[in-house]
Amino acid sequence: MSVDSSQEQPAGGEPRPSADASSQTPVARPKGPLVYRQSIWTRLTHWVWVICLFFLLLSGLQIFNAHPALYIGQQSGFEFDNSVLRIGAVNTPQGPRGQTTVFGQTFDTTGVLGMSGTAEAPDYVGFPGAVTIPSYRDLATGRVVHFFFGWLMVAALFVWFLASFINGHLKRDILPRSGDLKELPRDIGDHARLKLHHGRRYSPLQKLSYFAVFFVLFPLIVLTGLTMSPGMDAAWPWLLDLFGGRQTARTIHFGTMVLLVLFFIVHILMVLLAGPLNELRSMITGWYRTSPGTPAAEGDKP
Repeated sequence: MSVDSSQEQPAGGEPRPSADASSQTPVARPKGPLVYRQSIWTRLTHWVWVICLFFLLLSGLQIFNAHPALYIGQQSGFEFDNSVLRIGAVNTPQGPRGQTTVFGQTFDTTGVLGMSGTAEAPDYVGFPGAVTIPSYRDLATGRVVHFFFGWLMVAALFVWFLASFINGHLKRDILPRSGDLKELPRDIGDHARLKLHHGRRYSPLQKLSYFAVFFVLFPLIVLTGLTMSPGMDAAWPWLLDLFGGRQTARTIHFGTMVLLVLFFIVHILMVLLAGPLNELRSMITGWYRTSPGTPAAEGDKP
């Protein structure tokens, strides 16, 4: 006589749960369609900028170390102090210490700024060699690296603006519209709650962020960089008037760099929170997985 296995009981007398095959089958999570979000020109220039900004930052700190101070005004000198930032080393009763002064407020930054290295072999520089190119003091090489990647970044910007104007990326995804401004408070709230949406196009907060980078920060850092060049001042003297002098331009250049670094940090954080594999696929292949419920269109992938 056969025995129904579903009715078998273990030695303890408790009934054995029946095996339901359907309960063992994983439930597929709904997915939105794959949309072609980034053109080849957007992807190519994006990675060129990543490389350029890396070398520009580190070589720029090498150049800054030649005179680790920033000023506001047409000039600087020994008879007055119009500095807004100064990094250096000072002698104290406890020995040399690294010191940073920002708008008159002084901080001990030993080991990071002004004085780094070991106690046996201290290095008296503004920024430590670990974050400069080259890692040792070499202003000439730093300038060569900085200028090369600076012009490469400008060339990539020109290619991006031209391609984005032709394919509509600039108008569609970068320039904010009135509807984007209306949706901005809701989008900021969603980001604050980490309720991230994967749409076909950039969200209002993304549009404003990229607009600020492409139309404010990038032009500002390029123009202030040109203002610090005596040759460009001779050709375009209006640059000195526009930025209030070479020293002020240098300060704005440094401040813009800080803002770009902050943008980069937030950008990487949002990529990690939004799904790094999906974001990387978008910037490598162009295809982007949207949120469930996104309407499919012709040309999308399932």
